[in-house]
Amino acid sequence: MPTWKPDPTFYPSARMAGGAPKETLAYVASFDPTRQTPDALDVIDLDPASPRYASIVNRVSMPNVGDELHHFGWNACSSCLCPNAPHPHSERRYLVVPGLRSSRIHILDTKPDPRRPQIVRVLEPAEVAERAGYTRPHTVHCGPEGIYVVSLANAEGEAPGGIFLMDHETFDIRGQWEIDRGPQQLAYDGWWHLGYDTLVTSEWGLPATFENGLVPEVLLGGQYGHRLHFWDLHSRKHKQVIDFGAENQLVFELRPAHNPTRAYGFVNSVISLKDLSASIWTWYREGDTWAARKVIEIPAEPADPDLLPPMLKSFGAVPPLVTDIALSLDDRFLYVSCWGTGDLKQYDVSDPHSPKLTGSVRIGGIAARATHPKADGRRLNGGPQMVEVSRDGSRVYFTNSLYGAIDEQFYPDGVDGWMVKLDTSPSGGLSFDEKFFIEWPETHRPHQIRLEGGDASSDSYCYP
Repeated sequence: MPTWKPDPTFYPSARMAGGAPKETLAYVASFDPTRQTPDALDVIDLDPASPRYASIVNRVSMPNVGDELHHFGWNACSSCLCPNAPHPHSERRYLVVPGLRSSRIHILDTKPDPRRPQIVRVLEPAEVAERAGYTRPHTVHCGPEGIYVVSLANAEGEAPGGIFLMDHETFDIRGQWEIDRGPQQLAYDGWWHLGYDTLVTSEWGLPATFENGLVPEVLLGGQYGHRLHFWDLHSRKHKQVIDFGAENQLVFELRPAHNPTRAYGFVNSVISLKDLSASIWTWYREGDTWAARKVIEIPAEPADPDLLPPMLKSFGAVPPLVTDIALSLDDRFLYVSCWGTGDLKQYDVSDPHSPKLTGSVRIGGIAARATHPKADGRRLNGGPQMVEVSRDGSRVYFTNSLYGAIDEQFYPDGVDGWMVKLDTSPSGGLSFDEKFFIEWPETHRPHQIRLEGGDASSDSYCYP
């Protein structure tokens, strides 16, 4: 009689996952900003012993054009070992890859050959809208009950955005997740504290306010998202809202502590209308409710207006534009992407209320155009954007494109795509892997990264 064993990439705790084998492949969502050729999932060789290290070894093209692949995720992860809804015999096998612009969802099977994923199902936009009641699928997280997909708009492309669930084996859409959404209208990211039966969501804006670029009037009017929402994970009802204030625009990436006994997490606000700074906030449990406070503020940098895009000339400064963050599995280091200035910063967040800067590198940037050791001294555009951390915390990977229409607003000469790897020091500190600088084909730009076997933002854990 066969013996079923859990997927070997599932771990009960983040501490155990930190000892997992090193990743040898990455999957990167790549899109054509002109929408003339199909977007693709690119496969990257991460094995330093391989002759093809730091190169694209395969490209899986999507069947249509204009998807704008953005964020994607695994069908199953370590949350399958949680006691409240266990699925220990599921596999981390399929990648769920939505098109943010098209609302089309692609399912790719990585099992037969991880270097050559195959598209096995495509959910067309009409099916997504009809069955989910939502469009513009943005964030994909595997959870105990299935695949959670945070979407930015309803079936008509308007408010409210929200979450729908997919079956993690058939990929059928089950339907809208919320029972009572309370005041929530805008959506962006969603994640949870499984040990506290709490789901958290953040806010961006509706398609009309970003698909053709950020709208200055909406931004300066403080009308993009600036709130966190807290939900009862199992009753699916809205419980609390925390407003960061309209000056703190674009409340984006949620990074809860990986240890399920720790009731806190981090979120970034991209830009302050007061002084163009960016900020990191910690949310935390305070009695029977949730609270949040700003723990990091990164100021704008003065710059020659001649070096700035039209959108920023009158300010004479470069905003850091913190567009992504990542938290190491040991909950010790927070990595912060400053897409505007070109910095990737590392903070020791052992005390989540008192972060300490421990490392920083600069590459690209609106005014700096900093180079890379392997780039032959060329001035680079774009900046650190989507960031991912290996399970052992030793390696950090990032790409340089934010969103097609927004790239051109801040980098009018366009963004030439690249991907970079950093090595970390156990006590803090960052350095470039001088051999790892991947330049993308001119037709495409790279966005989110997923690592083979899981990474620091792919899994949830139920045991400390």
